[in-house]
Amino acid sequence: MSTPESTVVHLMRHGEVHNPDGVLYGRLPGFRLSELGRAMAVEVAEHLAAHDIVHVVSSPLERAIETARPTADSHGLGIHVDGRLIEAGNFFEGKVVGVGDGVLRHPEYWSKLRDPFTPSWGEAYAAIAARMLGAIDAARDAARGHEALVVSHQLPVWTARSRLEGRRLWHDPRKRQCALASLTSLHYLGNELVSVVYSEPAATLVRDAAKKAGA
Repeated sequence: MSTPESTVVHLMRHGEVHNPDGVLYGRLPGFRLSELGRAMAVEVAEHLAAHDIVHVVSSPLERAIETARPTADSHGLGIHVDGRLIEAGNFFEGKVVGVGDGVLRHPEYWSKLRDPFTPSWGEAYAAIAARMLGAIDAARDAARGHEALVVSHQLPVWTARSRLEGRRLWHDPRKRQCALASLTSLHYLGNELVSVVYSEPAATLVRDAAKKAGA
């Protein structure tokens, strides 16, 4: 019996976004990468330069496509767009969200927070997991025996990983292991997931930027 093919699907969160007003931008158009975000995308492309990337697919949002571009270009590939990779729907999209300084100080919005398990403020976690796993399977099939880069957003990436690793889908957002421009690499033998490896190739850039901002 032949050994199943080894395939890797790298789930990447997009880089930093230019968002001077600090809104929850969600699926809104026009939110592009910041200068740091573009540098992060290039850093990840350099990290993946020696990898066997044969397929690049992105969420339809600008920030994700911009993040995918350097890796696609370095491997001579186009970018496929998959709507299933889009950011999660959220009632608070376009608003500044905060208890003390945002919409959450207004009682009329509190009903949206009544059910953190579904959640009541946005797209159901189960729906996010289902569409993300469909997109991941499609990317794996397109890159059989090689590697694929899949660029999405923090909550969809974390929800997909939680489903694949058998964890509950509701969670504390502060505990997501999914930094900007991070890679959650899914290693398959055939269709069987055998390991998940998390890495942050652009972490040094982020630390240097934080030090510069605090200087």
